[in-house]
Amino acid sequence: MSVELNEYIINAINNPESLKVLATNDKNGIPHIAFKGSLHYNVSENYIEHYEILESSQTNSNLVYSIWFEKTVAVNVLTPDKKSYQIKGRPVKSITSGRYFESVYNSLRKDGRDIDLGAIWLIEPVEIKEETFEVRVAQDEAAYPILKHVDRLLKK
Repeated sequence: MSVELNEYIINAINNPESLKVLATNDKNGIPHIAFKGSLHYNVSENYIEHYEILESSQTNSNLVYSIWFEKTVAVNVLTPDKKSYQIKGRPVKSITSGRYFESVYNSLRKDGRDIDLGAIWLIEPVEIKEETFEVRVAQDEAAYPILKHVDRLLKK
């Protein structure tokens, strides 16, 4: 089931200063992680979009596998202020032709960039979790207050 992303997270995904990583698995379960500056959130469609430039890339191959076998992928966004969000999602569509494809292709090639566009992947967010270190530490300590090194317990 799809989850809605709040405005802060949408802005984080769409911020060109944020670092964005896409994690996929191949048919043998071997993970592949790649920085993907093309990841952004399409507000009108309510999907995370990934522009795949190289049709032969491992990411593209893994996304094909994921859509065929309904596997989950993960996107991690690290904002300029060092907040981290993991969004798990399902690839639901690959656009490889048509007006929208052509408009994205033309926008990618503007400014004289000589690149291709293999596919526009639509990823439906199904889970979101803040992974910022301080937030995770606070969650962990609240959930497991007894799981601390003895030296930390003795300081109090």
